[in-house]
Amino acid sequence: QVQLVESGGGLVQAGGSLRLSCAASGLTFSNYAMGWFRQAPGKERVFVAAISWSGGSTYYADSVKGRFTISRDNAKNTVYLQMNSLKPEDTAVYYCAADINRRFYGSGYYGGDFGSWGQGTQVTVSS
Repeated sequence: QVQLVESGGGLVQAGGSLRLSCAASGLTFSNYAMGWFRQAPGKERVFVAAISWSGGSTYYADSVKGRFTISRDNAKNTVYLQMNSLKPEDTAVYYCAADINRRFYGSGYYGGDFGSWGQGTQVTVSS
């Protein structure tokens, strides 16, 4: 079955950077768009960023545009999220997702469940 394992979370001061990684197995990685979502305490999980199967198209939530960069390495079956200029409001559990349900269309996101999820990694930004 599909397995997605996130790493790279931690505690960082405001203005700092972190790089999240997500290693995928159990699927033909290069066939699927990939995404990152996050869930803050007491809130719903929300979309952060997505990348097409080739890496040629990306899409970001307005709240992270210009600060976060999603990328992928199909040879390593890994997707990354580089997070710069972090703010306390970025504190959340970050989840990697494989777009099994085809919710990403290159220039946007239809909404809804990507279909396959990792267990999440905690990111805490202190002020």
